[in-house]
Amino acid sequence: MMAFGRLTKAKAFLDEAALYEYALGSLGRRMRTVVELERLMRTRVEPDEYGAAKIAGVVARLREYGFLDDQAFADNYAQLRQQNEKHGARRVTQDLSMKGVPPAMIDEAVEARYAEVSEEALAREHLERKRIRKPENEKESARVMRRLVTAGFSLGAIYKIQRQWDVPDETLAALENVDLDGHSDE
Repeated sequence: MMAFGRLTKAKAFLDEAALYEYALGSLGRRMRTVVELERLMRTRVEPDEYGAAKIAGVVARLREYGFLDDQAFADNYAQLRQQNEKHGARRVTQDLSMKGVPPAMIDEAVEARYAEVSEEALAREHLERKRIRKPENEKESARVMRRLVTAGFSLGAIYKIQRQWDVPDETLAALENVDLDGHSDE
């Protein structure tokens, strides 16, 4: 009887030239940060200082040729998330941080993109884009609030929108006791 399963074969590590081609192909599919690209390349090289030296060499070459630039990535990412997804500054900051962009670059990119933007207007555009309507009850108000918090908007902007929707004050007060997972504190 023959067992079905993966055939295991020795993993062949890439030399620096092949690793460079792999990195170029990866960047050709989508923009990546240095941290993301290094994470991908780590699986293709020896897990020692020799592999780390190959990765460092490829990253240096990609930076030299302008194919790898975290600041350009952060600027582009912030612009696309603001214009297309209608995300708030906090969400963009969190996403860029998770992608390994240095904090100073994140601050610069987010400040440049969101300095002249009304958070409330952007939150309204987000609601419109997601086809979220005025809530009819407390449960719907909490759902709208969670969606806006997840999209990166401040509680101040969210409460302002809900007040303009004439959400009753007792509902807004109840929302203060709801955590962002939708469970009441009580």
